[in-house]
Amino acid sequence: MRRITWAPDGKSLVFSADRDGDEQYRLYRIGLDDEQPTDISFGTDCQRILATSPFSADSRYLAYAANDRDPTVQDVLVRDLTDDHERRFAPPPGVVFEPQGISPDGRWLLTAGFRSNSDIATYLIDLHGEGEPVCVTTVYGEGLYEPGPWMADSSGFYLITDRWGEFKAAARYHLDDGVLETLAEPEWDVEHIDANGETVVWSVNHGGRSVLHGFHEGEHLPLPEMPPGVVAALALAPGADPVVLLFDSATRPVELAVMDPATGFRYLTDTRPSALRVIEPVAPDAVTYPASDGRRIHALLYRPHGPRPCPVVLSIHGGPEAQERPGYLRAGLYQHLLAQGIAVLAPNIAGSTGYGRTHQRLIYRDWGGIDLDDLDHATRCLRTIPDIDADRVAVMGGSYGGFAALSCLARLPFPWAAGVSLCGPSDLVALARACPPTWKHFVATVLGDPDTDGESLARRSPMAHADAISAPLFILQGARDPRVPCATSDQLVSRLRARGIDVRYEVFEDEGHGFTNRANEIRAYEAIADFLTRYLAASP
Repeated sequence: MRRITWAPDGKSLVFSADRDGDEQYRLYRIGLDDEQPTDISFGTDCQRILATSPFSADSRYLAYAANDRDPTVQDVLVRDLTDDHERRFAPPPGVVFEPQGISPDGRWLLTAGFRSNSDIATYLIDLHGEGEPVCVTTVYGEGLYEPGPWMADSSGFYLITDRWGEFKAAARYHLDDGVLETLAEPEWDVEHIDANGETVVWSVNHGGRSVLHGFHEGEHLPLPEMPPGVVAALALAPGADPVVLLFDSATRPVELAVMDPATGFRYLTDTRPSALRVIEPVAPDAVTYPASDGRRIHALLYRPHGPRPCPVVLSIHGGPEAQERPGYLRAGLYQHLLAQGIAVLAPNIAGSTGYGRTHQRLIYRDWGGIDLDDLDHATRCLRTIPDIDADRVAVMGGSYGGFAALSCLARLPFPWAAGVSLCGPSDLVALARACPPTWKHFVATVLGDPDTDGESLARRSPMAHADAISAPLFILQGARDPRVPCATSDQLVSRLRARGIDVRYEVFEDEGHGFTNRANEIRAYEAIADFLTRYLAASP
């Protein structure tokens, strides 16, 4: 199950789901009295994506995106649930549509048009007319204009945009005059925004930690401070009293919480595993280290409570357009390693979000270039930390992070103790060709075109440098991964084993790119923990 939402009348819900991580989603609907969900998808499997707020206010219409007409094109569809009639809206060439929500008066459908993660336009579709989708942000030029919730009177909508500089601001757009106004000058990225009536609240990614801001009836809304952590999602209750949060922190799994303007922050759930109740979990320190061209790289350093100097894992996030933040990551793997006396350094290298669009775009068409240089500087940083044993360093990552981990093992002259790649691509040409067909323009922009850039992609692939890998390696792969072909991991493992390299290889037959089965996820991270502890915990 990927995305789920209640109908406004509270009588049913709709969700999207694939099978074994193949990313071919179908839509299902289930009522309060139904025993089984009903498949409401038309046609064969494809990549169907529910709108963020998919229902009209009267629960009659449902908005979603799909590439059923043309595998390379993601259309927007609006389904009339009373008779299953659908209207279809095609995007301009090179644009991937993803609907946001239908206006409260039922007239407009707000839609995002993606060219890349940093180039997003906003489109309006008139559901009462017969015209084509209209891009309302063209006048402001290229940039990020990510649509959010509607104003209560349908006179406009809120959005997140980098219109005014390096960082993403909360803003609102007025339909009558096309004016775009900022709600506050950004110093860090706005990450989420929600509105209810005359109240709007947004969270700001302040150096990795979430901070809440808001307005009520045009006036600043004072909100108490939250504990260090990350807002994964937020929603306003009627009257914004309170704000409901999905809240993640380094020392506690994702929980439901509320922020009440009068009484402050409190958890509604407690899902901490028993192990967290018998150890003292570790919160990270925010650190920076120097990189090329005078840049400084932000990172999180987790230090165990035990003896020093200690071994360390260099952990690289996925994406690459993502950010290492103080969350309860990888099913608690960090805290388990820390309890075994192993530190973790998690950097936000070139390509990471949260530090401005320039830093984010540095990696475009340069995977295995500037990012690897930043990771080289991370290894130099580790040598300068007195309580870190620089002779016992492992590298780990998933997805893009797996690619980066393999690149470190193959291309950096560092005495790695071990490495872990979870669904990491070893062949960039194969990755570019295997990615979903609707991503073709996106892949060409961010990674490179496999037809015209094949030589440079191959040259920067870990597969091209596999003969330089000498450290023990653990590779985990989904057999049904639609992005990273299992055959490429098979090939890398065969090459390494032929040279006598210690390689552990685990293929999950019922998984795709990452985990959809919780039991598989727990088994995988337990195996990763055992592997890393085996090579790091013992003194050299």
